Amino acid sequence: MDAKEISLTEKAVKPVVDHLNDLLANYHIHYQKLRGCHWNVKGNNFFTLHIKFEELYTQAQLTIDELAERVLTLGKPPVSTFAEYIEISQIKEVNTIGMKDTDMVKAIIEDMAKLIELERDIMEITEKAGDDGTNDMVNKFMQFKEKNTWMLRSFVNED
Repeated sequence: MDAKEISLTEKAVKPVVDHLNDLLANYHIHYQKLRGCHWNVKGNNFFTLHIKFEELYTQAQLTIDELAERVLTLGKPPVSTFAEYIEISQIKEVNTIGMKDTDMVKAIIEDMAKLIELERDIMEITEKAGDDGTNDMVNKFMQFKEKNTWMLRSFVNED
């Protein structure tokens, strides 16, 4: 498939795809960090955070799939190896074994801030490209994280 088949130009789509692949890589590292938090959380907040981390990684998994499929819709291949994810991602891996529960939450808040920043950049690029489909999709992702950032900040009394 080619971008022109959905009324977009190849020139306009190139930066969109590049940024979507960057976001995809960051989401993969974020997703794995959420899994680690889910598996390794301990303490008084176990039941609350175990469920919340599962909710967040489930949503991240759906987002990853939507991002990859959007890249394909735009006529390009999505990045798809862990080596690429680690190389491209601005979000870094963290060992969650033995990590304090509130430190886990703070790490997720930091990830979400980075993802929101990347999504805002993509929305500017998609607006210039006339790519309303990607813009709408990314806006939905961003809104989910904005709300959850507020909730997580409230949980650790940073709001």
